[in-house]
Amino acid sequence: MAKASRQFVCQECGHSSIRWLGRCPGCEEWNTFVEEIEEASTTHPRLIAQPASDPAPITRVAASESDRHLTGISEFDRVLGGGVVPGSVVLIGGDPGIGKSTILLQASDALSRSYGQVLYVSGEESVAQTKLRANRLGITSDQLYVLCENSLEQIESHITQLNPCLVVIDSIQAVHLSGLQSAPGSVAQVRESAAHLLVIAKSKNIPIILVGHVTKEGSLAGPRVLEHMVDTVLYFEGESQHIYRVLRAVKNRFGSTNEIGIFEMLSQGLVEVKNPSALFISERQENTSGSVVVSSMEGTRPLLLELQALVSPSSFGFPRNTTAGVDRQRIALLIAVLQKRVGLDIGDADVFVNITGGMRADEPGIDLGTAIAITSSHRDIAIDPRTIVIGEVGLGGEVRAVAHIDKRLIEAAKLGFNRAIFPESNRKGLELKEDIDLVGVKDLYGALGALL
Repeated sequence: MAKASRQFVCQECGHSSIRWLGRCPGCEEWNTFVEEIEEASTTHPRLIAQPASDPAPITRVAASESDRHLTGISEFDRVLGGGVVPGSVVLIGGDPGIGKSTILLQASDALSRSYGQVLYVSGEESVAQTKLRANRLGITSDQLYVLCENSLEQIESHITQLNPCLVVIDSIQAVHLSGLQSAPGSVAQVRESAAHLLVIAKSKNIPIILVGHVTKEGSLAGPRVLEHMVDTVLYFEGESQHIYRVLRAVKNRFGSTNEIGIFEMLSQGLVEVKNPSALFISERQENTSGSVVVSSMEGTRPLLLELQALVSPSSFGFPRNTTAGVDRQRIALLIAVLQKRVGLDIGDADVFVNITGGMRADEPGIDLGTAIAITSSHRDIAIDPRTIVIGEVGLGGEVRAVAHIDKRLIEAAKLGFNRAIFPESNRKGLELKEDIDLVGVKDLYGALGALL
């Protein structure tokens, strides 16, 4: 008789060890190792559910684009790359209460009306609880089937019986295989359950969406192999204090990982934000120092955001940099450039930088706007509210070119901006029909001189 294998697995990051450890060497958390027992006789699902084939030259391989299923939520389809691909497995994670179940119920309702039966499996809520949420969202499709089940064998039986066009598993940590002795949510159960669902999706050509829990750091809970197994990984981002939610792709085998979807959480559910730029700058106060409108590219979409800076004398003799929505290390770099190249005396001041609306921007195209906002606050001089600032700042104080300058400027002109401070090197080959005054600058001196 085969013996059972024993190992200790970290419940935060999935790191395994043959003995118990007080502190995980992977995530460095304390007391996260638990013992897991796996029977050697357990049948592992085959991860490749395709017939055997011979190697062939890539030039002779026939390729065809699969017809995607549109969810009826354009922002969701944008992040997926144009819709749900049949046979794909999508993993979506996010903080509790962020809106994962809400958007999936809304998408399931739309898909069931257009393509047929959809199976929504809730392993953490009863059917009655799911129905209450559906009532709040106005979901009334007869083709949307709800199932409260944790056994993966029973779920597979219902999938075979219904043959739906989409399956939603909410969540992967709640389901389990009876052949494993580990508890639901353990690393072994999550790994094997996901592998089993992957085989079902590929063999039956049914798209499956998995909901995943997140750790305290915001990353998906369970083994890292889970993200490698699935085709697409999405994250729902947002703060509970803000009504905006951002859906972002960090992995997508069928589309770009640079696109984002923006939603607004209302009483009737998640509502798409059709024009996020106008929304994010709608509450901007004019004639306020330290406030600058910048342009950030999120995939193919330019977003206009209000960036605020506040420079004040340090009260404790130890100046600090505090940021919200931007990288703090990048702010420290820009402050150093302003002090060294421009002579801005803010070495003993506290610097606070914030992007309004709960948004986050990490691209270098907002560098120049950030530097202008810090200088504006320090000198207490307001920036023209109809001026947009675009550009990357180098360590030498030079303003470098950014990508998609035409899209950024067109979006700014549509929203009523009549002046743009942008890199002079971006002017070459730029053809713009919009009525906007273009001021090209080569360095921070030129930008500050044009604005302050």
